[in-house]
Formats: sequence, C-alpha cells, structure tokens
Amino acid sequence: MNVKTVISSLGGPAAVGKLLGISSQAVSQWRVIPVHQALAIERATNGAVTREELRPDIFLRNSDLRPADPASSSRCSATLTPIREDEESHG
Repeated sequence: MNVKTVISSLGGPAAVGKLLGISSQAVSQWRVIPVHQALAIERATNGAVTREELRPDIFLRNSDLRPADPASSSRCSATLTPIREDEESHG
C-alpha cells in the first residue's frame, strides 16, 4: 500500500496524527511508514489495515511462508565468538 493512499484512506495527516498521538506534520513527512507506526496503525484500526499491507518489505503474510525444502537447505558454517567483558562497548 502506498503511503499517500494509506494516509488518505485513514482521513488524512491530521486524522492519522491524532490516531497515533503524533503531529500531522510528522505524518506528512513519511516517505515510508515507520515500522513502529505500522504496528500502531494496525492496532488502532483493529486490524482493518495490517502491518503486512503497510510494510510488505518487513512483514510477511502467513500465506507467504513456505515450508523449507530439506534437500535445498545447508548448514550454517558461521561461528560465534563471545565478547569478553573488557571488549564490550558501554557507550
């Protein structure tokens, strides 16, 4: 779903801003719907507009999931190295 279409279907930037508790100016600046706002829109519309519709690049529909083909899967060869306490960044 295109951002302008979503905003328009929900009543415009002022209505979306009110729905989400943010300014209409913030809504008007969206080029893509922020992930956390996609979740909030889904909740605020009781699922009438879903996160999958708003951000298909991030969220998959259940119907998009397919079982893995065991014949084509390979084992991951990556190894993880634990971080020593003195190497951690605390900033």
